[in-house]
Amino acid sequence: MHGTDIRLARLFDDESGRSLITAYDHGQSFPLGARSGSPRRTLEQIVAGGPEGVLLTPGMLAQHADLFARRGAPSVVLRADWTLLDEPDKHELGERYRVLVDPAEAVALGADAIVMYLIARPTDGGMFADNVAAVARAAQQASRAGIPLIVETTLWGLRNEDRKDPERLATVSRIAAEIGAHAIKTEYVGDPEVQRGIVETVGDIPVLTLGGARGDDDAVITAAQGAIDGGASGLIFGRNIWMADDVVGTTQRLSAVTHGRVR
Repeated sequence: MHGTDIRLARLFDDESGRSLITAYDHGQSFPLGARSGSPRRTLEQIVAGGPEGVLLTPGMLAQHADLFARRGAPSVVLRADWTLLDEPDKHELGERYRVLVDPAEAVALGADAIVMYLIARPTDGGMFADNVAAVARAAQQASRAGIPLIVETTLWGLRNEDRKDPERLATVSRIAAEIGAHAIKTEYVGDPEVQRGIVETVGDIPVLTLGGARGDDDAVITAAQGAIDGGASGLIFGRNIWMADDVVGTTQRLSAVTHGRVR
């Protein structure tokens, strides 16, 4: 068993074999505004909810490492890249993608896993080619460093009209698996059976689904259950957890769905 396998296994519950990871990496790419509150207080609530992991940026990890420096704390999943996706006529930068941290640096920062985007169908095909090459290179580096790479496969490129197109999500997820991803993070498409097809397409590596924009609490739980019913190995939810009125309670509800412990 390799170090990558050991660290990846720690992200998943022993009994259910699934994982709930709370994503708190949004400030690196999205404007959160002055009303987003104290990162410290938010992270304290996230950790108190007891997810298997927390997805952070390097800066947030450096500032709040003490929350994770204890036995029983959630695993640290590090966002290793950055993207800007906006309509070219609304933003001078348009679509951009950059790698910020390599796997060895992530290990030095204390990460147990890293996450990188694979963004399908941007306006510039060269951006996608560069993105594929960057992820493939990171997968090789991650294996050498002994840290798992979770690839977030999306249809966020500006040529996509439907960001939840099952066929295209299956294609980009399969590409991620082919170039060395140890796990996949992708969209839930709204139908468990269709989702199962995406999960099966990538082979034997875990597929976790993302939560997307903040939604109605009941709808979020329904979508989470649908993803699990569709074969997902877990959830990586962000705004639907840390923007909730009751962060700890929401985490526990989603954890119950993830691990099949709904009463």
